[in-house]
Amino acid sequence: MPGLQSVSKKRPAVSQGGPKSKKQHSENPSSTKFEEGKVQKRSRPVTQPIPANGLSDEDEDEEEDNFEEEEAEDQEIVSDEMIVDGASSRDPNAARESHKVQRVLQEQRRAAKPHSQLLADAKRVWSLARQKSIPSAERQKHVKELMKVTQGKVKDIVLKHDASRIIQTVVKYGGQKERDQVAMELKGHYKALAQSKYSKFLVTKLIRLCPAHRASILLEFQSNVLRLLLHREASAVLADSFELYANAYERSILLRDFYGKEVALFSQTQGSEPEKATARKGFPGVLEGLKGERRDRVLAALKENLTRIFNNSDKGAITHAIVHRALLEYLSAVNDTEDESEREKLRKEIFESCQDVLAEMVHTKDGSRAVRDFIAYGTAKDRKQIIKVIKPHVERMCTDDEAQLVLFTALDVIDDTKLTAKSLVSDITTHALTLINTPQGRRALFYLLVPRSRRHFTPAQIAVIAEIDPIRGKTSKKSAVVREGEIRAAASEGLLKFVEDNGAEAARDTGGSLVVLEIMLCADGDKSSAMQSLLQPLASIYPSEDTSKLHPIDLPHTSRMYKSLFQGGHFSHASKSVIRSSSFSPSAFASAFMTIVGKDLTVSMAGGEGAFIIAEFLQRIREEGSADEKRTVKDWFGEDVVERLKKSETKGRNVLLDKINALL
Repeated sequence: MPGLQSVSKKRPAVSQGGPKSKKQHSENPSSTKFEEGKVQKRSRPVTQPIPANGLSDEDEDEEEDNFEEEEAEDQEIVSDEMIVDGASSRDPNAARESHKVQRVLQEQRRAAKPHSQLLADAKRVWSLARQKSIPSAERQKHVKELMKVTQGKVKDIVLKHDASRIIQTVVKYGGQKERDQVAMELKGHYKALAQSKYSKFLVTKLIRLCPAHRASILLEFQSNVLRLLLHREASAVLADSFELYANAYERSILLRDFYGKEVALFSQTQGSEPEKATARKGFPGVLEGLKGERRDRVLAALKENLTRIFNNSDKGAITHAIVHRALLEYLSAVNDTEDESEREKLRKEIFESCQDVLAEMVHTKDGSRAVRDFIAYGTAKDRKQIIKVIKPHVERMCTDDEAQLVLFTALDVIDDTKLTAKSLVSDITTHALTLINTPQGRRALFYLLVPRSRRHFTPAQIAVIAEIDPIRGKTSKKSAVVREGEIRAAASEGLLKFVEDNGAEAARDTGGSLVVLEIMLCADGDKSSAMQSLLQPLASIYPSEDTSKLHPIDLPHTSRMYKSLFQGGHFSHASKSVIRSSSFSPSAFASAFMTIVGKDLTVSMAGGEGAFIIAEFLQRIREEGSADEKRTVKDWFGEDVVERLKKSETKGRNVLLDKINALL
């Protein structure tokens, strides 16, 4: 409605005012670990775009300071203004009288609503408690007063938009006593609250901030979990609870509905210690002691419920970690099935039901593991289908800790390297300039050249990647060494082109210099153009005349890169020596250095921060240079240069002088 633009109460759009900064709730003495600093968020699916303002639905609710009812009232009043607009130009008094009548009607309507006086009193106190810059003691005073006003009436008013915001303020700023009191008053109503557009935020806050009541709240969802997962409002409540706040036993409460009515009927859910111990085992604990038809019925029920979620992918539940956990549990149970033909049949059926939505799962730990399982056990046709589904999201997957494991498994397992080179490798190398900016993106680039290298992957990461190796030994025919070589060859052209075009600038960044070094040392193909691209910046005036942009030699990480290139490999602490790369010629790099950089700059670097780099350059010329190169370099470092170096305080001076003497 155009008239709404004149309403002064309406807050500016996020695009105008910008996202508000997160508030530290340090004034609350009973803050839990979830409230300290930034509130946790679920992992974002790679298929969903990242919002420009970075706000989730809950963030928007946190920032909302107006009431929907107030806006509706404003709309009505503005509409009236539009109606009498023509009359006001003739008789201003008539317009004012009309407005007074409208306001009286609004007050009468408001007073006729249930709990109108309670809401009026609560809003008065709430307007004081929600202020952003008041002392902690004063805020606590207002919160306690607000709690007194609403005590005993919370469940009657909480489904209203404005009242829900008031109760959220009590939970947000109140102490644990006030939070627990609210949680107790709402007992028995959480299922309905989770399905409300407004009160769902309150349920999430109580689950987050009231750990003592968390299990009892989740128990109210039992027998309705699947329906709630497919509900527009309640889905996010269950997803947040499972992924962010619940412990093993509390997760089992939500997962139990996936296992079917038989499990729900014969399983106790009273929270006893034996039950909790069994619940922590997950689905294997449910299957303990089940054999034959009964085990088959439970598996069939789990598959049926998963299929129900997959068939309603438009509801968004497919992206939630709880669904991925249920799927992984099902696949683990299928893998334990003794009959091989039955095992293959069950795996094929569940794959066919979810093959088109696999990209929606790769962002969580369990979802990633399930998709990797499908790749490892799948036929060539299945693997081709998986590649087709994830191909549009390769760049986002490279920058996600869990999703990138799916790419690594595909590179490790699929024998058709022409398929992976065309569909995966080319997309990764194309986005190299973007990927070098994050640790996850750099790992994706490293995996093309030096997969599972301890230099770039932690032992824990390598162990997770290697989980698929036993399966790969049974389902893949090609040798791992051969496959890695073919992947490296497919990636080399694109990566060397990246160094040629952007290597000099990328090397100025700490992470970028590591990527450039690995490309130069390990990629296959002609590297002469890439060498020239990296050496050209060294030919600039040393030291740099621009204090805001240092010479590459004066950047510690960049100088280490050049030193390693002159050495021809990485230094091994185990062997106390440099492990030379068979794919890179340090002597060719030294020769190109002589041609491009020249005498004057080399001598200047030797007297500055580049002593160690020039020492490695001299070592390479001495050991592998031609007679003409040795003679030329000798002339560069005459007696006058040596005397200046002896008098200098340059770091690395003695090492450099030793190399010069060895050359002379």
